[in-house]
Amino acid sequence: MDIVLVGGLWLDASAWDDVVPELAALGHRAVPVALPGQGDGDASATLADQRAAVVAAVDAAEGKPLVVGHSAATTLAWLAADARPEKVGGVALVGGFPAPDGRAYADVFPVVDGVMAFPGWGPFEGPDTADFDEPALARFAAKAAAVPVPEGVARGVVRLADERRFDVPTAVVCPEFTPAQAQEWIAAGEGPELARARRLTYVDMDAGHWPMTTRPRELAHVLAEFGGGLADAG
Repeated sequence: MDIVLVGGLWLDASAWDDVVPELAALGHRAVPVALPGQGDGDASATLADQRAAVVAAVDAAEGKPLVVGHSAATTLAWLAADARPEKVGGVALVGGFPAPDGRAYADVFPVVDGVMAFPGWGPFEGPDTADFDEPALARFAAKAAAVPVPEGVARGVVRLADERRFDVPTAVVCPEFTPAQAQEWIAAGEGPELARARRLTYVDMDAGHWPMTTRPRELAHVLAEFGGGLADAG
C-alpha cells in the first residue's frame, strides 16, 4: 500500500526519513509530501497550496492510499479525504484532530514578518517532549527554526464540502495522550469532525508528540497495521 505522509508545523518532508525505510521493510511505499512553504523558503504559500500538494500525492498514488497527517496536518489529511473520498483508502491522524469547516488551520502562535516561527519548547513541556533527551531537543529545535510556517498557511481557512469524508476509515493515533482522553475530548466537542466519523478507531502509542523522530519503528508498525487492515478489508 502507498502511505502518504504529511508533517505538521515546522516540519519538512525529511521529518519522515526514519519512518520511510521502516515502512518499506514492512512492504509499504512511503510518500512524504513536500509542503509548499515549509522548507522551500516560499513565504507566500497558502493553505490551498498545501492542500493541493497532498491531493496531488493522493492522485499519484497506486490504488487507494493511506493518508497520514501529523499534529496540525491532521487537517490536511482530512482535507484530502474530503477532496478524494473515493480515492483515499484511510486516514491516520497522529497526535491531533482535524479542524472543522470555517476554522483557521493553525493560527496558534504570533506571526512576524509573514511567518509563524517555531516558538521554542516552552509550549510543549511535559508529555509532548518526554521522550526527547537534551541533545535531541536541541537538534530538533534548530531544524524546526529553519522551517517557519507562512501566514497564508497558518491563518488559512479550512473548507470542507463532501460528507463522504465521514465514511473514510480513520485511525486516531494517540502518542502523548491516551485513547480514553481522545474519546473524552471528542465527546466534549473538541473534535467535531471526528464526532461524525462513521469508521473511527483509536490506537495507543507510547511516545511524545513527534513519534516520527523519537519512535519511527513503532510508528511505522502502527501505520502498517492499520494500512494492512484497510487492504484486507478492500
